[in-house]
Amino acid sequence: MSKTVIIGGVAGGATAAARLRRRDESMEIVMLEKGEYISFANCGLPYYIGDVIHSRESLLLQTPEGMKKKFNIDVRICQEAAAVRPEENIVTVRNLKTGETYEENYDNLIIATGSSPLKPGIPGIDGSRIFTIWNIADTDRIKEFMEKEKPESAAVIGGGFIGLEMAENLHRAGLSLSVIEMQKQVMAPLDYEMARLLHENMEMNGVELILEDGVKQFCQKENQVELLLASGKTIRTDMVILSIGVRPNSRLASEAGLTLNARGGILVNEFLQTSVPNIYAAGDVIEVEQLVSGERTMIPLAGPANKQARICADNIAGDRKRYEGSLGTSAAQCFDLTAAAVGLNEKTLLASGRIKGRDYHTILIQQKSHAGYYPGAYPLTLKLLFDPDSRILGAQIVGQEGVDKRIDTIASVMRLSGTTDDLAKLELAYAPPFSSAKDPVNMAGFTAENVQKGLVSFLGVQELESIQADEKKRDDCQILDVTEAAERLVFAVPGSVHIPLGELRERMEELDPGKLIIPYCSVGVRSYNAARILMQSGFKRVKVLEGGTTFYKSYHYKNYRMAEAMEKTMRERNDKQEKRVLELDCSGLQCPGPIMKVNETLRDMEEGERLCVAATDLGFARDISAWCSRTGNTMAASEKDGKQIRVTIEKGNGEKGSGKAAETGCSVREDRNPPAEQEGKTIIVFDGDLDKVLAAFIIANGAAAMGRPVTMFFTFWGLNALRRPDKVKVKKPFLDRMFDMMMPRGTGKLKLSNMNMGGMGTRLMKKVMRDKNVSSLEELMKQAMAQGVRLVACTMSMDVMGITREELIDGVELAGVASYLGDAELSNVNLFV
Repeated sequence: MSKTVIIGGVAGGATAAARLRRRDESMEIVMLEKGEYISFANCGLPYYIGDVIHSRESLLLQTPEGMKKKFNIDVRICQEAAAVRPEENIVTVRNLKTGETYEENYDNLIIATGSSPLKPGIPGIDGSRIFTIWNIADTDRIKEFMEKEKPESAAVIGGGFIGLEMAENLHRAGLSLSVIEMQKQVMAPLDYEMARLLHENMEMNGVELILEDGVKQFCQKENQVELLLASGKTIRTDMVILSIGVRPNSRLASEAGLTLNARGGILVNEFLQTSVPNIYAAGDVIEVEQLVSGERTMIPLAGPANKQARICADNIAGDRKRYEGSLGTSAAQCFDLTAAAVGLNEKTLLASGRIKGRDYHTILIQQKSHAGYYPGAYPLTLKLLFDPDSRILGAQIVGQEGVDKRIDTIASVMRLSGTTDDLAKLELAYAPPFSSAKDPVNMAGFTAENVQKGLVSFLGVQELESIQADEKKRDDCQILDVTEAAERLVFAVPGSVHIPLGELRERMEELDPGKLIIPYCSVGVRSYNAARILMQSGFKRVKVLEGGTTFYKSYHYKNYRMAEAMEKTMRERNDKQEKRVLELDCSGLQCPGPIMKVNETLRDMEEGERLCVAATDLGFARDISAWCSRTGNTMAASEKDGKQIRVTIEKGNGEKGSGKAAETGCSVREDRNPPAEQEGKTIIVFDGDLDKVLAAFIIANGAAAMGRPVTMFFTFWGLNALRRPDKVKVKKPFLDRMFDMMMPRGTGKLKLSNMNMGGMGTRLMKKVMRDKNVSSLEELMKQAMAQGVRLVACTMSMDVMGITREELIDGVELAGVASYLGDAELSNVNLFV
């Protein structure tokens, strides 16, 4: 009968023991664990601190008694393996309760000693209010401290997986938080621009994020800890969590003469044997092969540890299974965002000497977690790295929902040696609550195919930043905004020119074919279409800004928020007499719905009163900040509340036109540098198609919500949108009656300009609008008039088409071209729809 001794429990040791018993009923199996627990959910410890997991017992996956009863395994807790003598197949064991030592022989040995948190020699690091979190004992100490001392603040040192999970859960427990990270970003597996999404989200949740700074000294100050940082900054807090990194627990292996790498990881072969063939090793303590690069590295993750332990057990049982390496697939929750990664990141590729565009490509796309028209669709940002042969090198995803299944899908394709072409071919389950007909993974494959075929090239936000900072490069490019006028009122990339996508074919002469053209839109779809138009029209140098303005604003979030000003405003207001605070729920509303609702509500409020707005659009906080600065209101506070954005606005007290939104470069073609008093918007509604009238009212409402005077001049077929839905008895000449019979009567009868399909397309459009919480045309018209938008019917066109005053809805003005031109003179935007 053979005997196997396993040193260590938790992921590797317990898995190996159970697998060995299933493979060999007669084998003697001894597990040595120096702690009190042999198998616990160490990844769940932060969530127990935050009371997401309520029961401590839930963390204990297996007990010594259970292992003995179920698997007949001799489990010995509080028994430390003090030494290994490979030449004699002997382990010296110390009983930590009694202090006695004894020897245990073996035929095969598995070392699964794992890793321990780093605790560098910083002065004061052993203070009573400074904790690590790695096992049940650590968790018990933190829980006891929190229950006894009732801390109100905490500092987390380190922005890795455990650090961020602890930050989130301490925040959930009601503590104010500081996160301190020596590197310029949190979450090392992500590239910097992807990590910026987490930075923005953490700060929106009220976390003080300190990057590129480290702790120089800890000092006990009464009932607090004072942290002196390398920058000279000091922070006082009630408790500190250390999450600086881990080191392999390889002392035992080193003293036994086993071969280690420079970082202390045990070297193993493909069968997970150490330099001594009957000694195996698994988990955080070993060096493994990075499956993509083929390089040797350390990947301390629970998933690989469990698989390695199973292979060790199978090989001891007589198999010759190979461990082929790890992709490093990982995911972590950071407040209401999930961050996930697999394979190599761009930092690693650049460090290896690869050149972007030659040795590898990257794409960054913005998608939805499921069908956009189904409620609760949240944005996903997906970055994919691949080589010229379409081999996937790595991927990163950040989003609120659906991140885990997409990263798992990509990891599966990578493990099976699939390519970006295979991502495009995948047939994935689709229903509106779960995905889109073209899943984000498919879209990544489609986009990669376009890059490989030369149909599109992308420019990252960091590359654009470099161009904007270099005068020569800046003069050699044109940044092209292809969004609509209402969108540009809220935000525009500095220095950009504005040509909406629908006007691009007619206005191409405004662009220089010899320069690099960088089109952008909100997420990248319209800018890709713009790039295809330009590239097929002779423009040789076109690069789409990846991720659009949504990603651009998150990357530069510090420039497009007013946190410091908000804090100052809040402090100044705290000592003043309390004003009335109104609540406004804009959850689920599509742009520009929330802005319009805010504008409508504020109009009836008194100066100094506050409005607390809740919205589900993640970009709302940035957009409302721009709106406030353009309208002379004050954005007093902004915070995340679960998956909602909550913004507090104080009416007035702001300087109109002083904010970032007023500093974003060129406007539309009609007036590049309009005088300050020319802030009006005029729209000629000539067409009577439903979709075009909708667009006109959406733009009008957006402009009105920005506090701009708006005049809509309805002429010819556009007059039909103003007609009453019910038939009005009016005596008309024969030709007028003929017109009346052929023309639609009111908004309910308007048809789509394309895909009408005998009325089915129109009904489908209206249903989709309802499902996506987009206001109907009738609602948009009411909102426009409520906001003071002038609806003007052209009297000449009315006469030509036989439409009388009685047939028009209430609130419509009758005027001629001169009246319209008067308003146009006071406008800096004039649209023809």
